[in-house]
Amino acid sequence: MRFDTRLLHADSAGDIEVVGDLLRADLPVGLPTETVYGLAANALSVPAVAAIFAAKQRPADNPLIVHVTGREQAASLVPEIPQLAADLMAEFWPGPLTLILPKRDIVPDIVTAGRSDVGLRSPAHPAFQAVLAKCGFPLAAPSANPAGQPSPTTAGHVLTELAGVIPAVLDGGACQVGVESTVLALTTKKPRLLRPGGITVEQLQAIAGDIEIDPAIKEQLAPDATPAAPGMKYRHYAPATPIAIFQGTPAQALTYLKINSGERIGILGFDDDASLFADFPFISYGARQDANAQARQLFAALHQIDALKADRIIAFAPPSDAGVFLAVHNRLNKAAAFTEIGN
Repeated sequence: MRFDTRLLHADSAGDIEVVGDLLRADLPVGLPTETVYGLAANALSVPAVAAIFAAKQRPADNPLIVHVTGREQAASLVPEIPQLAADLMAEFWPGPLTLILPKRDIVPDIVTAGRSDVGLRSPAHPAFQAVLAKCGFPLAAPSANPAGQPSPTTAGHVLTELAGVIPAVLDGGACQVGVESTVLALTTKKPRLLRPGGITVEQLQAIAGDIEIDPAIKEQLAPDATPAAPGMKYRHYAPATPIAIFQGTPAQALTYLKINSGERIGILGFDDDASLFADFPFISYGARQDANAQARQLFAALHQIDALKADRIIAFAPPSDAGVFLAVHNRLNKAAAFTEIGN
């Protein structure tokens, strides 16, 4: 089915009503969150969720996160809310934290890729909350982009990638966090971080104590493995131009570029180094020491890379894995398919 995709506006009550009507008709709609734009549909309707997978061309074994108004709606989808989950909800909801809990049968298996647990999140964006209140049911909402491509952080990104594929996008401005939510599994002996995001390991540890870090955050998940959360298995966030993470200093990268002058190599780096690479195709995703700026700007930078018309891209990773840097580094690793090169 093809659509004349409409751009709707989050500050219009009439447009919120239109979104509610589309969702009640089991159609997917692009919606803003504080993390990235999501492709939302009724999480309790198999046809609606199937429409998400079709629109994104998403692998069926990649589970979706279910978005709820808050703890009360979350309680309708799980057998119980353990005390630790309640404490985390109280501290971080609404916000960029997804909690994985055992699910009730009311949540269709298509949402969870056949798993017996479900990821739940209460988004902080007021437009998404307004839509949840209007439609009255929870919404499955992966990022509103074709599978594997950079996640959208503006309505324009969604329109560029999904115009004609979905009926509407609700414009709520640029996303303030810029990377997808932190995903924490509470179905294991210890809480287990499956995906880093705007809520950091350090913040979680203050509530939950010791947390395990899933190896898939820093290395490629095996091809035959079943992902426990979105974004764990497949190459994600990637433009068409190949990317490799450069292991070395900017000065060493400059030498590498001169040695390989027969290729048109672009650089994804930091504001601090723009003048050094003035003679080369260059895109910045923030200042080297500003993790929050990097998180906000990384996907926008990845959306711009193909316009450089480069043969390939070398990218600089954040200076550490502390705090939000871990989420930025994870997304960059995924975009590069964990490929690294050195001088």
